[in-house]
Amino acid sequence: MTDARDTRRLKRSKTTALLLMGTAPLLFSACQRDAPVQVQEGLYTSVESCAQAIGDTATCRIAFEQAKLQAADTAPQYSSRAECEAEFPAEECVEQKTSAGHSFVGPLMAGFFLSQMMNNRAGAAAAQRTAQATPAFRDNRQGWLRPSGAPGAGRAGMAPVSMTPDRAVTANRGGFGRSATGRSTGG
Repeated sequence: MTDARDTRRLKRSKTTALLLMGTAPLLFSACQRDAPVQVQEGLYTSVESCAQAIGDTATCRIAFEQAKLQAADTAPQYSSRAECEAEFPAEECVEQKTSAGHSFVGPLMAGFFLSQMMNNRAGAAAAQRTAQATPAFRDNRQGWLRPSGAPGAGRAGMAPVSMTPDRAVTANRGGFGRSATGRSTGG
């Protein structure tokens, strides 16, 4: 009978040891200080102004195309041209169709936002860049709006932005509670 208990205890201690060995790398990596991640975001009115600010024409062209594909699906939607013109320039209010085929009146894309995360990990030969783009819309008050991700008619699905067009802004972000700092680059 003592042999059976010793065998169970030995099996249990082997299982516990294996479990601890499997989770140890996760625990150690969680305690390491993450390399800072730089986020560069800008509001651009053209591919050329984007390329001038960040120095990468190919990325700007791809971002513009991504934003253009999203524009009709994320634009403020109105049932009439008059409703649209109350908030957006008249020449920008046109009839459009979403990717699902729904017709509406809304403003044309006036620019695009480009967000790039640049990871400078130790041992990496070059910085890895991940880019995301969203359309930008200009309202009658000369303000800029971007899709907020919340559904809604008109401006309900938009978030105002106080960013200066055609300038890249870089923010450093670190791991585990480091605060973000922003500095303006470009002209």
